[in-house]
Amino acid sequence: MRGLRASASVLAITLSLALLPTTAVPAAVTAAPPAEPEPASLMTISVPGRAAFDRLVAQGADLTERVRPQPDGSIQVDAVLTPSQLAALQPLGIARADTTAPAPPQQKGSAQADQIVIERAVWFKSRDGYFLSVEATSSAGGTAALTAAWRGSHGSGGTVAMVPYVDAGAYLGHQFTTPAPADRRPQWVTVTSAGGGSTQARVREWPDGERPDRTVPGYQKDFITQYMPPDQINERVRALAKRYPHLAEIMALPYKTNGYRRHAQAQFGTVVVTSLAYGSEGGNDVSVEFVDPGAPDRALQVGVRGKSVTVSLATGSGGQLTSTAAQVVAALNAGAGTLLKATPYRDDPGTGVVAAAARTPLTDFLKAPASVSRKPATVLALRVGTKRNGSRTGVIAYSQEHAREWVTPLVTLEAAERLLRNYQRDPATRRLLNRTEIFIVPTVNPDGANYSFYDFNLQRKNMVNHCPAAQADPALRNTWGVDINRNYASGSLFDGYFGASANCQSSVYAGPAEHSEAESGNVIWLAKTFRNIRFALNVHSYGGYFMWPPGAYKFDGRVTLPRPSPAEEAYFLRSARTIEQAIAAERGTVTWPQQTGPVTDVLYSAAGNSADELWYDYGVFGWDFEVGNDLWDPATKTWQPVGFQPPFEEGHKEAMEFASGLISLIGVAADYRSAGTAQQ
Repeated sequence: MRGLRASASVLAITLSLALLPTTAVPAAVTAAPPAEPEPASLMTISVPGRAAFDRLVAQGADLTERVRPQPDGSIQVDAVLTPSQLAALQPLGIARADTTAPAPPQQKGSAQADQIVIERAVWFKSRDGYFLSVEATSSAGGTAALTAAWRGSHGSGGTVAMVPYVDAGAYLGHQFTTPAPADRRPQWVTVTSAGGGSTQARVREWPDGERPDRTVPGYQKDFITQYMPPDQINERVRALAKRYPHLAEIMALPYKTNGYRRHAQAQFGTVVVTSLAYGSEGGNDVSVEFVDPGAPDRALQVGVRGKSVTVSLATGSGGQLTSTAAQVVAALNAGAGTLLKATPYRDDPGTGVVAAAARTPLTDFLKAPASVSRKPATVLALRVGTKRNGSRTGVIAYSQEHAREWVTPLVTLEAAERLLRNYQRDPATRRLLNRTEIFIVPTVNPDGANYSFYDFNLQRKNMVNHCPAAQADPALRNTWGVDINRNYASGSLFDGYFGASANCQSSVYAGPAEHSEAESGNVIWLAKTFRNIRFALNVHSYGGYFMWPPGAYKFDGRVTLPRPSPAEEAYFLRSARTIEQAIAAERGTVTWPQQTGPVTDVLYSAAGNSADELWYDYGVFGWDFEVGNDLWDPATKTWQPVGFQPPFEEGHKEAMEFASGLISLIGVAADYRSAGTAQQ
């Protein structure tokens, strides 16, 4: 098409160049910026110290929960990064981690011997043998160089360098980088300092909690056969409620999500075009063409026929194209504003000349099959128990706040299957369902989960795009969304707490306000509506942690949310050891002692997380699993990460063991009333 012909069926708007922004016309058409997302990958990076790590967290980098301090003072952490993001971190001294182990720090001793206190010295036996973990503090603080020497039976023993754990400038103690292998069970450990201090302690067993209830012969488990997107999970949940109506019912949570849907887009050089309608609701039917009229002294025109938009570009006296990006943006918004919105590319000034372009359909870029609904999603909860009337101690088990954590819904679904299918035959299961009321939400964030399965497997957030136009071109589409576990209302970014971001592209974007998202609203609705709920388990992956509040602090002075009382803290820890015992009973996986405790003690600050709101606002004992413990490699004698989506054989094993842990937590809840109070 060489030009536009005005008619009753064609809306033609001619905009004189004199009415548009006047800019110098460059000599050539500008090159098109990238329109596709840069590939991202999961990698282990080395951060030179805690100050650089804190800057990384403050910048909203996409860090996993697998954080490993090193003997040389550096920190290794798994992160999701693009090549350009990794390159941008180099000025901080951050690079992909070396495969060689770092050397211990060389620190000078002080003239006066420092005082050493062994806070915890434990051994555990996993499927891979014996391991030792030691935590200690020194009066010299983080500058001390500590070494732990252990001995066991038959002359066994060894020496391990300890690393200081300093968070937000506060010294929290020394620990091992990872539990150390031992050829026999360690019995005694001596921690010495380069400053001359020394102390000794007996090594205790870990986790050494209450053993799981015995199940009867024929106890059924192992119902998980594959990773499942939300539709398949919901189908299983509905089937369970239908099969066991006397024990379970479906609850449709009140807040519908955005849906697996996006506005359709196309990019023409530095002009970005976005449909007003979602792609699935007509936006994908819009198309745009940029035409060179092939004649001199033509004005810029926009014509619309149905959902087809044609831009006839302006030309100069020699027939050369003269329409700048800013002029085209203004013309499109004036002439096709009922179908689309045009914006400049990011912070581009719009001074470059726009090239002709063939007719291009707008697209929402979504790849899931048509069978996957694009409508707002209803989040389902499975309510389980013989008395579902608020008269029993309530438990919430919820998973997949973060879309890419494919193992986590398998944990809650496997636990639901075991509870319902074994009620008739297993007295231990019958006791749990008689004494508790359980609310299971396998996929809190179904929209993001669909995006992770079909479009971008490392998607963490939901699919609500709060980004302004400067951050909303198609190449950035994998960065949009809200981190649901930063969108809660206790210890949040909006309260001044650390570990979330106001940048809409950040992996820990907190959203525009507390509870701005349906997903967080649904979780809290359960706690607000069913006040019998006293326990909650938020299932995440990966890294092998078991944590509880406080989960956030204010960076200046490292002021945490109020710590639980000593009695409450003891209850959290005692319950955790029992739950971890059940996990270990499945295949010998032990959650490390140094990764068991309050979030702010064992990981980093996570402003606006769900467990904090449940604990501080509703009095619910809130725990967090990070399923996917590191695996021991006997050949290299190192611990290896498993990732968000390990081969299903490994993911299946993780689901089995952490489902056992969830059932153990329900057992803790079943004992809660008979205990009277948590402090007893």
